[in-house]
Amino acid sequence: MPAPIDPSTLPCSPLNEVCGITYFARMIAKIRLHAQGKLWEDLIANLGIANDATCCGFLHVSHADLTARVLQGGTDEEIFEWCQEHGRRLNDTDKHVWNNFYKKMAWNDELTPRLASRKAESGLAHRDDIVTMPHYIDVDEGRLP
Repeated sequence: MPAPIDPSTLPCSPLNEVCGITYFARMIAKIRLHAQGKLWEDLIANLGIANDATCCGFLHVSHADLTARVLQGGTDEEIFEWCQEHGRRLNDTDKHVWNNFYKKMAWNDELTPRLASRKAESGLAHRDDIVTMPHYIDVDEGRLP
């Protein structure tokens, strides 16, 4: 049986919002934890790719530039504003589209097989209630039963 995950090595839930957008707070937390040498090892392989890359692409900023900005310091809100200035400014419709896309990620889309694989790797294949990637992440990291 694997050792329990140290909560201090985990970023926040992918559903936490900063300035009205989901996932951004998690991505920033992952960058900070990695820089401190504290990021949960299982998350390091996907740093800057997968959901991080999708979010950065939506914001029109590179993950490398975002990482450099995060390491300069500041609040999540200040860093989000930097993204708005160096990428593209999101309006309420953009935020609505992103949030609805992200909250349903892997539910009957091209990522559904990846979700099934991740559930199997985590011993959660029997959990038919886990149908989105954000829900899987919260269960896998112990925030939800």
